[in-house]
Parts: sequence; structure tokens; C-alpha cells
Amino acid sequence: MNAPTSAAALHTREHHDAARMPRVIILGAGMSGLLAGIRLRKAGIEDFTIYEKGQDVGGTWRENRYPGLACDVPAHYYTYSFEPNPDWHHRFARGPEIQNYMRHVAEKYDLRRHIVFGEEGAQARFDGRRWQLELRSGRQDSAEFLIAACGFLHHPSEPDIPGLDSFAGARFHSARWDDSVDLKDKRIGLIGTGSTGVQIACAVSRLPCTLNVFQRTPQWVFPLPDRQYSLVERELVTQVPALARLAYGLYDELFDALFSRAMIRPGPQRRLIEAACHWNLRRVRDPELRRRLTPDYQPMCKRIVMSWEYYEAMQRPNVKLVTEGIERVVPEGIVTGDGHTHPLDVLVLATGFRTHEYMRPLELINAQGLSLSSLWDERGPHAYNSLAIPQFPNFFLLGGPNSPLANGSVILYTEALVDYVMQCIDLYRRGALDTLAPTQAATDAFYDQLRHDMDGTVWVTGCQNWYIGKDGLPEVWPRRPREFNALLARPRLEDFEISRPTVETA
Repeated sequence: MNAPTSAAALHTREHHDAARMPRVIILGAGMSGLLAGIRLRKAGIEDFTIYEKGQDVGGTWRENRYPGLACDVPAHYYTYSFEPNPDWHHRFARGPEIQNYMRHVAEKYDLRRHIVFGEEGAQARFDGRRWQLELRSGRQDSAEFLIAACGFLHHPSEPDIPGLDSFAGARFHSARWDDSVDLKDKRIGLIGTGSTGVQIACAVSRLPCTLNVFQRTPQWVFPLPDRQYSLVERELVTQVPALARLAYGLYDELFDALFSRAMIRPGPQRRLIEAACHWNLRRVRDPELRRRLTPDYQPMCKRIVMSWEYYEAMQRPNVKLVTEGIERVVPEGIVTGDGHTHPLDVLVLATGFRTHEYMRPLELINAQGLSLSSLWDERGPHAYNSLAIPQFPNFFLLGGPNSPLANGSVILYTEALVDYVMQCIDLYRRGALDTLAPTQAATDAFYDQLRHDMDGTVWVTGCQNWYIGKDGLPEVWPRRPREFNALLARPRLEDFEISRPTVETA
């Protein structure tokens, strides 16, 4: 790669030939992949392909189909800023509603003709100018720019419990829900009490069944009430679209003023959320049950659960909370540390995802033969501004390590990420560069600042959470999401190694 070129030199020495049209490959047709496609089409770039391993758009909302599935961000805030949806049926949209919204977006912006379903990336090798992509089917493609929009909630994590494969009944992960299994009149075991486990418990506990909730760690539950929007309300928002935009703006202010600030600094916002969680817990009438549901860490240290109904569900007569550690699984059920066997017909694993995988198992190899796996195995996942990786030019990761996944709307900050990528692609189109990759020095400086800013955040108050990376640093953004978006307002070209097109002389 050529020596770094200054930002001033780039802007004064740009070619003024006709704009070059790059080819772009996007991996994933979920929320971020669709957004990248929309932005490319808006910029007049039609030479792009979205490869999607599934058979439909939607990402997380296609993969997950479990009972009670809903978003824990208010629906009118969980939309693209430019594409409000007046027809949300609940304050917290159900999974199928969000999936339909993604389908609507794909149709409206004519993206399906760019999507190839049933294809997953296996390896991408940079040859010095283009990414050469090989898919698991053997299909090959190449492009100047490669964008990984794979998300981080698609590699199910199964617990390492002895005898798990010996269970004689139906067993499945929450992200691989088996719709053919009738839960009525069954003895159901549910492992996991994070957001997914809480949603499943609330839904399944209403059925005529016996539900055993195996709790490994108690969760703090914030009592944010849900409600169903009436037909009149939906019609009103349809007739007056400004109401949807107003709701988006109000929720944005609420999340910034309350949740985001509470997570990053001690103060009245944090105390307010802690008080709400403690109040919610006091709704459990049985003191012994309440004690067993009480966490020993600070609210929000783990991803906070949003539910008005969970404690009500845990007090239903057909629900049993099991807090003894699981010793092993046997064909007839689960044996806990006290020697008791819990007979089960169905075992559900709400045990989360391998969130540090990001776009893997896709392997990236740069022009010098360095693999991303070897780089990340050594020091853990890391990326400049969460989206670009030193020594891997023209590659961008949407929703990478240290993006604000814990303290804001994922769609809001993804719009900033995609706009940043589009600015980089525009520099290519204008002839200002052929390739760009962040310098190691700029990436190290980014992480030095993250470590400094992590002090005082709720994620370092002493609990074990899935944000913690290999280096012990939580892979989250330690400031307000608005500051993340401001960071991405414009690429700092001095932070990149850049190669320029060869200028032919007469």
C-alpha cells in the first residue's frame, strides 16, 4: 500500500474525470444490509449485490420466531429515520411486525433484485485492488468494496452442560424455535433469564403447561409498560405522518436524556432507573421468591430487561423458579446440584448468542496473506470507529466492536455508520483514492480513548456480562450514541493509509 496521503492533498489533487462506479458487495440482508443498499441506490450506484444466507430479508427478525418475541425499543423509534411506519400495533413491536416492515422496505426501495438468498460468505481475499469473495456454495464474486452487515445476534450459543444431547424430549435454542412442538400440557424447561428468556416465560406461562425457569443469574427488570395501539390511533398516524416523526423524536430525546446518560455516568438518571427496577421487584409478593429473583449487581451492568409482565408471570401457579445449579441433563429432564431431577418434555435454551463473532465464520485475508482470525485471536475483535480494520482496505463492518449496541437504537447509529461508508465510497468515485484502511496508530488511539471513557460506566461496576471482550474491555460505546454519530460525521483522512489511482501522463 502507498504511503499515507494527507487530507488536504486528497482534496486538492482529485481527478476530475467522470465519476468511477465501484462494485460493492454486502453480506447480510437484515436492517443494516438493507440500509446500505438503500444508500447505494440513492447515490446512483446500482452495481452491488447483497448476499443473504437465509431465504428472506430481516436478519434477527427472520431468525427468531419464539413466543413473545418483541423489540425492547419502542416501535416508532425502531425505524429508519426516513421511513416511519404508521401501522405499528404495539408500543414494543412484535417480531413478525418488524419482519414485515423489513419486507416493506426491501420492496419499496427495489432491493430484492440485488439480493441473492441462500448464499453465505466463506472467504474474502483482497488482491491489492478488489475483494475476491468465495461463497460456501462455491460461487465467486469480486468488488472494490466489501461491507459486512451480518449483525451479532445470529450465532446461537448453547451451554456446555453434561448430557445435553441425551435429552429424550424436544430440545431447541430460542433462535431455532421448533413450531411443530405443541407446548400445551407439557412440562417445559427454560434455561436463561435474559431478554429472550423473559419474553418466552411471559408468553409460555399463559399456556396450560408447567414451566420450570432455570435461572443462572437474576436479572434487573425495568417496568416499561407495553400497550396496543387502537385502530383509531393507527389511522390517525397514517393520515398525519408527522405524528410518527414526532414520536421518533420524543423517544430519541428520552433515550438520550435517561437511559444513555444513566449507563455512562452516575447521577440522577442512574438512580431513577435503579429505583424503578427495585420498585418493580417489590411487586413480587412472596419474600423468598423475591429474594431469589434479586440480583447482586448494579442495574444495567448486564443488558437491562424491559418487561412489565415478567414478575407477574413468575408468580403464576404453573411456573416454578429453579435457582440450584444445573449438574447435568438426563433423558428424562434436568438434574440440579441438590440431586433433584426435574422431569421435562421440552427443553428450551434461551442462552443467547456468540456475540463476539461478528461477521465470522467469514475469513478475511489481506494482500499480504494476513488473516483476520489470526489478528483477532491475538488481541480480540477490534476496529477503528467500530467499522474499519487496519491492514484490511476497503472493508467495512456495520455494528462492530464498541458500537452503541447497549445504549441506544441500533438503527439510529447504523445510519451514521452507513453514511460514513458512503463518504469513503464517494472519495473513490471522485478519483481521490483507490483504497483506504485505518492506521494502527489511529486505531490504538481510538481504544486508548475508549479505555479512558469506560471509567464510570455501569458496565465496569463488577458484574459478568456478554459485552466483555478478550482484553477485558466491554465492547460497547462508553459515551452517548449522539457522540458516536458525531464521531462519524466525516472521515478523518489523516487516520487512514490511502493508495491513489495511478495518473497516466502523455
